[in-house]
Amino acid sequence: MARPLRIEYPGAIYHLLSRGDRREAIFKSDSDRELFLELVARSCRRSGWQIHAYCLMSNHFHVVVETPRPNLSAGMQWLLGSYTQQFNRRHRLCGHLFGGRYKALLVDGRRGAYLRQVCDYVHLNPVRAGMLSDKNKVHSYRWSSCAHYLTTKRKRPAWLRTDRLMGEHGLVRESARARREFSRRMESLRKEANQPEAVQSIRRGWKLGGEDFLDWILEKMEILTKEAHPGWERDETEQTKACRIIEQELKRLGWSKAELKRRRKGDAQKVVLARRLRGETAVSLRWIAENLHMGTWTHVSNRLYHAPG
Repeated sequence: MARPLRIEYPGAIYHLLSRGDRREAIFKSDSDRELFLELVARSCRRSGWQIHAYCLMSNHFHVVVETPRPNLSAGMQWLLGSYTQQFNRRHRLCGHLFGGRYKALLVDGRRGAYLRQVCDYVHLNPVRAGMLSDKNKVHSYRWSSCAHYLTTKRKRPAWLRTDRLMGEHGLVRESARARREFSRRMESLRKEANQPEAVQSIRRGWKLGGEDFLDWILEKMEILTKEAHPGWERDETEQTKACRIIEQELKRLGWSKAELKRRRKGDAQKVVLARRLRGETAVSLRWIAENLHMGTWTHVSNRLYHAPG
């Protein structure tokens, strides 16, 4: 599969998800969870991060983070590396703790509805996992930030930012009444927790936003690239261009991503799309093969060589 894009810019918001290697536990005790949150706090102090929501499960975690500086990769390398090192030392283990790369879903922060959608998704994770009975409130799950939204600012972690999500729920002022209303709204969302439309857009893809979000990202990256390296475009910018072209062509053809994957690797429309990607972007043949589900890069090369026109 294609490696997830790591697009970074000032103010970017991400939904982060990382699972244990072979889906094994990454938290074996409450002290492990406390250690992880301590390291999250240190990450925020080191990197300037702002956390909007989190939820720690037994074999994975969810975090919604805003990065005032473009430093997600560096910050996550430190966080996951530090936790793995201390977890292994504590439990007398060695080797990998997390399985593969973490997922970083880029969230459209220009429109708060998307931040609200992803934070609500994170807070409802224990409900989807069947860990809360109907008698248990959503905020009763101890290892979620939901409970902190119901406490006063003095009692909350300094690194947890609650004002944006509360504001998107229409709860602007810090008050006991606003906190009670937030709890009521989370309970009202329980019925929607497992609805496909509520989860698929977050579980699939690499971005969550409006129709113009991809164009906005591309423009943002081009501006940053010119400022840092005049006349030079980063590889990730080329991949972003390629993703936009793929989305345009899928819309024109009336195909879903599942349909793209289902079609044979030598499908004529795939060849046309591959030719366009080669002509309009600098992405590699290997990238095209992976993202268009066309087998190996040599197969793509052969198809393009024999394709008409």
